Amino acid sequence: MTSNNPQTREWQALSNDHHLAPFSDFKQLKEKGPRIITSAKGVYLWDSEGNKILDGMAGLWCVAIGYGRDELADAASKQMRELPYYNLFFQTAHPPVLELAKAIADIAPEGMNHVFFTGSGSEGNDTMLRMVRHYWAIKGQPNKKVIISRKNGYHGSTVAGASLGGMTYMHEQGDLPIPGIVHIAQPYWFAEGGDMTPEEFGVWAANQLEEKILEVGVDNVGAFIAEPIQGAGGVIIPPETYWPRIKEILAKYDILFVADEVICGFGRTGEWFGSDFYDLKPDMMTIAKGLTSGYIPMGGLIVRDEVVAVLNEGGDFNHGFTYSGHPVAAAVALENIRILRDEKIIEHVHAETAPYLQSRLRELNDHPLVGEVRGVGLLGAIELVQDKATRKRYEGRGVGMICRTFCFDNGLIMRAVGDTMIIAPPLVITKAEIDELVAKARKCLDLTLSALQG
Repeated sequence: MTSNNPQTREWQALSNDHHLAPFSDFKQLKEKGPRIITSAKGVYLWDSEGNKILDGMAGLWCVAIGYGRDELADAASKQMRELPYYNLFFQTAHPPVLELAKAIADIAPEGMNHVFFTGSGSEGNDTMLRMVRHYWAIKGQPNKKVIISRKNGYHGSTVAGASLGGMTYMHEQGDLPIPGIVHIAQPYWFAEGGDMTPEEFGVWAANQLEEKILEVGVDNVGAFIAEPIQGAGGVIIPPETYWPRIKEILAKYDILFVADEVICGFGRTGEWFGSDFYDLKPDMMTIAKGLTSGYIPMGGLIVRDEVVAVLNEGGDFNHGFTYSGHPVAAAVALENIRILRDEKIIEHVHAETAPYLQSRLRELNDHPLVGEVRGVGLLGAIELVQDKATRKRYEGRGVGMICRTFCFDNGLIMRAVGDTMIIAPPLVITKAEIDELVAKARKCLDLTLSALQG
């Protein structure tokens, strides 16, 4: 990133000399220098060059109530002065985490009244893997260890999380996945549906779960994990036939169902959880991100009562983290949930801004570069193609990254997943700000098309 500000260059030098960034090409970042974000308010960011940027990704899907809410800072400050830290080991607890567990139970799907707290969604999925295997061992079925996941799903970047995820470029580093995790096809009709209709493809993709269960053996399968909507994979919204068929298969076999709600949870779909949106009945739900609106790290695993009843008979669960249920994070999460509830933010998303965003986004279908626009709630995806009719891509051109660069340079953050542009703005985005987002997106699509034709 070029700079006119000496302070920017100083920070970039610090980055080059001392910082290793996540999911980055270190050599490339050293040559280019990072963009330095210095402040934020509402749905906007400002960088060290003074540029105002509409954050169409809510940070990393997480800043639900927007930037700059003093209430969350005040909740953290108050808790830091009262009890800045204590652990949950050795049969101890503290009020913030207990009150938060109750608050989450109040909004979770019926029958899910217990929470194991972690520091992130990745840790939540590590917890899930160990808890699933512990559960089946208690029930006298220790062979039920295999977890079925989906190709191109994302469940974190720890060793277990990256293994559960189905992203091959992550598996190639570190000899992943670890044993006991297998993957099935994703319900991504646009890229993989071929000549099938979306409805046919949805059933086909769901049936891969049953085929894998039978291949591995019912007595060896512990759980199936899936995001209600695949987020980092490209906002992949399953065809309408997918989840009903998955539910039929899950009802047929004796395995647990885990909904990874790290992205879909806390209002992103216009419901409290993606499981509410699709009427799923998970045995466990991984949570993070919107739990604290990203203001402080926290994650967890919500567990169905029937599962907890078995765990209660199993002695020690030898698992946990130093920062499980950190009191400051718990206080922030409590205040975040209060704001979401009392200000009826999710109801407003459901009734007003989600329908408006989805309508405005679909106006981009007329753009020559756009093969499909899809979305649910405040999630959206724009497929960039060379040929609309055949869904053919611009092979090897890096179109998504070209578009992403134009977006950043023109005051908008959209994320590129291959040649798919995705958005997930803060839940507090207004209709006027949605208009701004769509106008900037169209401008950047125009610039991308011109660059491809130039």
